[in-house]
Amino acid sequence: MSKEYSIETKCIQSGWKPKNGEPRVLPIYQSTTFKYDSSDQMGRLFDLEEEGYFYSRLSNPTNDYVAAKICDLEGGIGAMLTSSGQAANYFAVFNICEAGSHVIMSSSVYGGTFNLLTVTMEKMGIECSIIDPDAPVEELNALFRENTRCVMAETIANPALVVLDIEKFATAAHGHGVPLIVDNTFATPINCRPFEFGADIVTHSTTKYMEGHASTIGGVIVDSGNFDWMAHADKFPGLCTPDESYHGIVYAERFGKLGYIQKATAQLMRDLGSIQSPQNAFLLNLGLESLHLRVPRHCENAQKVAEYLEQNEKIAWVNYPGLKSNKYYALAQKYMPNGTCGVISFGLKAGRAATSDFMDKLQLAAIVTHVADARTCVLHPASHTHRQMSDEQLVEAGVAPDLIRFSVGIENVNDIIADLEQALATVK
Repeated sequence: MSKEYSIETKCIQSGWKPKNGEPRVLPIYQSTTFKYDSSDQMGRLFDLEEEGYFYSRLSNPTNDYVAAKICDLEGGIGAMLTSSGQAANYFAVFNICEAGSHVIMSSSVYGGTFNLLTVTMEKMGIECSIIDPDAPVEELNALFRENTRCVMAETIANPALVVLDIEKFATAAHGHGVPLIVDNTFATPINCRPFEFGADIVTHSTTKYMEGHASTIGGVIVDSGNFDWMAHADKFPGLCTPDESYHGIVYAERFGKLGYIQKATAQLMRDLGSIQSPQNAFLLNLGLESLHLRVPRHCENAQKVAEYLEQNEKIAWVNYPGLKSNKYYALAQKYMPNGTCGVISFGLKAGRAATSDFMDKLQLAAIVTHVADARTCVLHPASHTHRQMSDEQLVEAGVAPDLIRFSVGIENVNDIIADLEQALATVK
């Protein structure tokens, strides 16, 4: 879509462009296969010599129109939907890594991502070094090796709420000839567009704010098109040398700036098959149409809840980048001046022992293994999402044992605060 449109308009208008007599609303192409009149044309599709669809494991029109909308929102050149945010992060890294590769990752990333890179991908021969996102640039630079292939981080860490200094990480990555991959799930392109600060590839769990209603699981990878793979061809043979499993195609040569996404589709999605269903993509698109309305409400509500908690005598600490007292307030103002996210973390003076009882007393906020949708919800990461991590790893990831993750929804904020108040009244 034309760049002169605002991001609010893009949420509604980007992606599906109906022609004369076509459906106004994005259709669901609920088909595994697509019919052609000639064998030769089907062959050209398999050779990647023509654009088109032949099997939905690789690509599907509904998915591609939704991916195009997200790509436009982020300011990228190409995007691919995946079956989950986990799949998006895996594909994003594995697309440029292989056995013997090395990755540098922020210590504060979501626990599932941390485990993916430090445990599962290490079993594949891909080594991962961990860096405190607040570490000085000299310490970050010292981690790069000859076999380093990318740096991975989050704009706003889940649940630590660390705000990434994107420019610091991008400068370090580029100085060593590798891309910066940033998970932008919590900020969304409404509040932050990492490409504008030097990030090269963006991922999302579309399950969260993008879809917004806890109805579908999905993910997306967006490529900025800014990283010059051929300039570092020795580091990225998968993109810069012939793929013998696909007719000897050199993706970075054949497709230029679209080489990264084309490889992810033609090779990884072909072989691993973590495609998003067209039905889920359709529902995701409905969520995207209201993203620009929901995200500001999440942030407005979260700011008021954080300010309430900061003044409550039973609260030991509150972590929210929108608070002036927060250590990441200045970074948040730099990268996300219009707001950060709707997620708050805090601890009780009564300690971890009181956490479960407090959460059980909440009536409006639901205890669920989810975050960042329209409904207010709560979780104790040390007992739930991060329970596979040791105490040392929890501290390293910025997840205190008493940390309560409170995802503020778009209900009336007075009702949310009243719910917290009645539950806190029971804490001794």
